[in-house]
Amino acid sequence: MVTDTAERPARGTRPETRDVTELRALKTRHPELADAVDLHLGLLELQRRIQARVSLPWFEFTAETLERHHAEARPLLEFDRIPLDVSDLRLAVRQTADVLRRFGALDEAEYERVQTIGRDPKLPDVARRWFDGAIARQVAALGTQPSSPAAEAANGMADEVLALSMRPFLARCAEVLQQRPELQAWGHPLCALCFGEPDLAVITPAAERHLVCGRCGLQWNWEPLACPYCRNSDRARITSFATPDGHYRVYGCDACHRYLKAFDGRHASRPVMPVVDAVATLPLDAAAQQRGYSAS
Repeated sequence: MVTDTAERPARGTRPETRDVTELRALKTRHPELADAVDLHLGLLELQRRIQARVSLPWFEFTAETLERHHAEARPLLEFDRIPLDVSDLRLAVRQTADVLRRFGALDEAEYERVQTIGRDPKLPDVARRWFDGAIARQVAALGTQPSSPAAEAANGMADEVLALSMRPFLARCAEVLQQRPELQAWGHPLCALCFGEPDLAVITPAAERHLVCGRCGLQWNWEPLACPYCRNSDRARITSFATPDGHYRVYGCDACHRYLKAFDGRHASRPVMPVVDAVATLPLDAAAQQRGYSAS
């Protein structure tokens, strides 16, 4: 669902959202995280501004549909169903590159390359290849289908910029699916909507564990201890440790040597905020990697 519109006038200043307020408070409490906080504040402001203009899509499916897609290793979302506005996507690509360069995450050559992609009339085709390629790589990693050129293709920082730029559109789709009770039928460790991997988990007050998609933000139920990357459920091969305040945990898998961070809602006074919690747990990344675990 790709449309193109003229540039829209800027909207008036809106009150800060809670996650922005939490990020600013985190920066005050932990000045060593200031650069990471400022980077994510810039990305969050841009993504929220664009997401507010994205129309809600309509999905027609049942629990049986989810079960079939799970069995066939296919996400629910197809590229043509994304409510994608080309002008907003161009803006997202260009300004995401600006934010990343400002904080040293893009060198000059990468920045110019991304700006060229953002100006390309074929940007929607580039976005389609990124989206389909990301899914193909996940399917190939599952071993359910042979590898393909799409599964092999990856473009480094250009892919990272596209992932960040597409997030407002994918997150809008996730908002719709998140409200559907049929989502309870999904039992896969990859996202039901876009097949993204989780990069955070949430432990609910009832001690359930929900995975949070790193691509669109969808949350879904997953086994309390099993590794979502290799499905290892041998408790003797899962290492878990927590922060002193109990707000966060890390699950390290001794089978695949990957780790997953978790926000522990049993000890928190607020709901999970994936952007805030990703920054707040940066020291846990270092601790997990020192123990021999990898994020990917």
